[in-house]
Amino acid sequence: MAPTRPPPPPSWSSIPNKAQLLLIMSVRIADFFQQAALQAYMYYQLKSFDPSAPDSEISFQAGVLLGVFTAAQIFTGIAWGRIADSSTMWCGGRKRVMMLGLLGQGVACCGVAFSRSFRAAVIWRGLGGTWNLANISGPVVGGSLADLGARYPGWFGEVKWMREFPYAVPNLFCALVCWADALFLFLWLRETLAGRKDRSDLGLEIGERISSGMRMVFFTRTGYRQVGQDDMDAELPHSTSGFDDNEESASRSLAALSAKEETDVRDTGLLGQEHEIPPRASFYDTLTRNVFCVLLTIAFLDFQMGGFTSLWTVTLSSSRRTPADDKSISLPFHFAGGLAMSPATIGVAMSSLGFAGILFQLTVYPRAIARFGLVRSLRWALFVYPLAYAIAPYLSLLVNHRILLWLGIVLVASLQVGARTFAAPGVVLLTNNASPSPQVLGTVHGMGAATSSMFRTVGPIVVGHWYSQGLEEGVVGKAWWLLSLVALVGVVPSYWARDGK
Repeated sequence: MAPTRPPPPPSWSSIPNKAQLLLIMSVRIADFFQQAALQAYMYYQLKSFDPSAPDSEISFQAGVLLGVFTAAQIFTGIAWGRIADSSTMWCGGRKRVMMLGLLGQGVACCGVAFSRSFRAAVIWRGLGGTWNLANISGPVVGGSLADLGARYPGWFGEVKWMREFPYAVPNLFCALVCWADALFLFLWLRETLAGRKDRSDLGLEIGERISSGMRMVFFTRTGYRQVGQDDMDAELPHSTSGFDDNEESASRSLAALSAKEETDVRDTGLLGQEHEIPPRASFYDTLTRNVFCVLLTIAFLDFQMGGFTSLWTVTLSSSRRTPADDKSISLPFHFAGGLAMSPATIGVAMSSLGFAGILFQLTVYPRAIARFGLVRSLRWALFVYPLAYAIAPYLSLLVNHRILLWLGIVLVASLQVGARTFAAPGVVLLTNNASPSPQVLGTVHGMGAATSSMFRTVGPIVVGHWYSQGLEEGVVGKAWWLLSLVALVGVVPSYWARDGK
């Protein structure tokens, strides 16, 4: 018997349901867009609430403002996971949960847009976190739209509400992004929950009519006609292995496999009804040792990730060191000062993180995962974080050397984002594979989201406190070096976690 040829490696062209994947990806983009956009102007919006507040207080407030968003998720993450797994609640199912999350975040963005005080901004950010489920465009757009009245007085200087709420425009734009994405989900995303996916969906019906109308317009203008099923069947034997062939072949294979499984089940008498749904697993079924180890890995990772986001933003925004500070410099640890960048420049610096992330994601990540595996790549990435945090505070010594400063920013961004490229999807896949049953997948991810939220809340607040202490002591790197130590300790739990796929 001749040996069978190994199947070809998976590729984008062989993946079915690409449109559905793109819709789910758009949810991630909208979610990160509104978070990343805020970071570009957060320091200056907080400063506008109280211009006399010192940098040490603003840095602490920035940590609270970032932390409260994830704090709300601590109490709602598991609940949303259970709702996503429910086929009986009116808001149950994965599609409806994502839509509600985007709509709620849009409302919260509007609240932050018209906040007059730090307290009001905290409340609205917290409400946004209860609904939470583009690291490149978000900071750039957020920084570019901030305080348009002062930056372009000839165009927007006479607009009263822009003068009164100088940071409303980027928040309103973020709300629009969330709402638009919720509409796309309503029209074209298919439900995947077993108890709901066979029910009628008004949004899909409307979306299909819109798609049909767009196809008719395209065919009319170009002179093409839509290929009928008979024509497609006639051409199939002579078709080449292209983009559409792969997807259609995958779809037919899945359909054939599903039909075979259904026949086998009916013949063996395992199911009395064709669409009988298996009983739902309990919450306690999710509490396995591996799930706990994965959650512990998430805890350390998200503490430092939340702390870095707050610390990086404040470092870019804080005032530069004064001549008096120059006299007190005592390397390697005693020096002070930030980079004092404008919101637009901060947007560019923040977007460099996203650009580096995409570069690593498309080039290095697939090859490394294929060669070394998920868990090993995750562990190696966790060792890179401490190095990035250890060298970050020395950027303040380069403020008078523009080229060296930007080279340093690119270096820190590349190290941090390179590690995040492996760590962030790594813990998501570990969480997914640690689930003991597909029926509790939403619950396990809800536990992961709650753990992530808890430590993304604590991280910015604790690191903001460390940064304030460092400014008072003349050691601006104190928070960075303590964060580096936490990141180093966080490598340990990753050696206990296992890929449970």
